[in-house]
Amino acid sequence: MIELNSIEPWFLQLIELYKKDPNSVYNTWFANDNRLKYFRSIRKGVIKVIDEIKAGSFGNDFKGSSLESVLQSICEQKEVFQGASHAFIWKPKLRIPDIYENEENKRVFGAFLEACLQGQTESSLLNEVEKLANRRIKGLGPAVANILYFLHPTIFLPFNTAMVEGFNLLFQQKAKLGSWESYLFMREMVIQVNRAYSRELSKDLGMIAGLLFEVGTGEILPPISSGIVIKLDDEKIRKYQEKRSSSASIMKKEENAHQQQQYLLSKLGKALGYDVWIASNDHGKEYNGEKLGSHSLPVFPSLPYPQEVIDTAKLIDVIWFQKDTNKIEAVFEVESTTSIYSGILRMYDLSLSLGRRQVCYLVAPQEREKEILAQLRRPSFRELTDMKLRYLFFEDLCEHCDAMCKFGDDKEILHKIAKG
Repeated sequence: MIELNSIEPWFLQLIELYKKDPNSVYNTWFANDNRLKYFRSIRKGVIKVIDEIKAGSFGNDFKGSSLESVLQSICEQKEVFQGASHAFIWKPKLRIPDIYENEENKRVFGAFLEACLQGQTESSLLNEVEKLANRRIKGLGPAVANILYFLHPTIFLPFNTAMVEGFNLLFQQKAKLGSWESYLFMREMVIQVNRAYSRELSKDLGMIAGLLFEVGTGEILPPISSGIVIKLDDEKIRKYQEKRSSSASIMKKEENAHQQQQYLLSKLGKALGYDVWIASNDHGKEYNGEKLGSHSLPVFPSLPYPQEVIDTAKLIDVIWFQKDTNKIEAVFEVESTTSIYSGILRMYDLSLSLGRRQVCYLVAPQEREKEILAQLRRPSFRELTDMKLRYLFFEDLCEHCDAMCKFGDDKEILHKIAKG
């Protein structure tokens, strides 16, 4: 068991194992800058949920709702958030979670999200959580913390079965998955440990949550010196290790496809006479042995917009700028397997922030066309009057890039392969 007021050498060793394992969620998720893209889009999605509840247009089911879009984006955060949406899916026989048919509960949930969105201090936010817990809305438990984490990552700890099991093992406790009381108790203990080991961990509670997740799944085990007795389910561990190894292989393949598209868009943009920016967090990544940063402007152009807008733009996968004027000509978001909804929302948000109608392209495998069309049919995206949105297929860009480089004069050449 971890002593809250002392540094345990075995726990330092456990953190080191977690950080060094290339397949741990620390390296595949927490230390991967791509996750930062999701915080702003999830926040925007939560605002949409709040607005729909206020307007009385939220509906009486999870499927197709703005809340589903938020949870889809959360569930894409690798293994650590898989299953986060289960608690919110409407179960008609049980009438839970009771925030769809019960209008009063729906309004309470919306007011809670709004208060947490606007709240800044730990005490005020925890007060909102306790108020919601005291309402005892049937089926609405601490899975909500997975949303709150993306609003306040230094205050709220994510929460799922594996994390609870990891917590119970390391702290020798008996926390329960569906209990708000257990969540608040678990959160308090974890924060104390996080502070004690602040040099090795992060203020962002996602890091220690990932460690609890790895321990809970049995992938990273406490050293023998910890004295913790572990009853291993060998078959369960074997299956998870196979899944984990397969996930790492798939992720590597997806990353390579993503980087290939960024490279091709950079090559095409330069051939058409534009300056090209590749997302700042991807500059160190490689395609065909070359750093993507070598195909990008080294410094993001100076633009007359607030720093928040600049920070968002820097993380867009590829941007084409008109030479000399720094005018944005086209924006590209590459979505190999990640959220189509989030990709559209990021570009739409940027277009609104720039204050003019922006040409934006979603770049995805052809097999995802049905997903793209499904998202474009959403009420919130039906009238994208502040953005010209088109989409490109990986396959078409690969096949026609060289020809467009040779015969194209400007971005209009993309109309040959783009869909609207």
